[in-house]
Amino acid sequence: MQKVEHIGIAVKSLAISIPLFEKLLDSQCYKTEQVESEKVNTAFFQTGGTKIELLESTDPGGVVARFIEKKGEGLHHIAFDVADIEAEMKRLEKEGFVLLNEIPKPGADNKLVCFLHPKHTNGVLIELCMEKK
Repeated sequence: MQKVEHIGIAVKSLAISIPLFEKLLDSQCYKTEQVESEKVNTAFFQTGGTKIELLESTDPGGVVARFIEKKGEGLHHIAFDVADIEAEMKRLEKEGFVLLNEIPKPGADNKLVCFLHPKHTNGVLIELCMEKK
């Protein structure tokens, strides 16, 4: 893993949360995007060397909606940039981590992504991401 790529925060409403985070970070949202595979709308901010990703569910039964229902709005995941996502997935599987998807899938911000099951990472959802080539 090379660096923290972004921190994902689950929110009920981007319309409410984007202005809040623009004030908080003193930075404008630079990108919004719908990610159909995850059933979310996203909004991105750059702060220092790290990005913040807000996640709003597009489906009441979606993973982010269920997360908010169970835990409320807040920290959803930490994403790490990797040079070779498939090699990193194999390495982590050999180390005993459980992957939530068997192959990398399209994610936001032109990335291929894979998630690790939080039961094996002290309750923190970890996302691996690699720039699509």
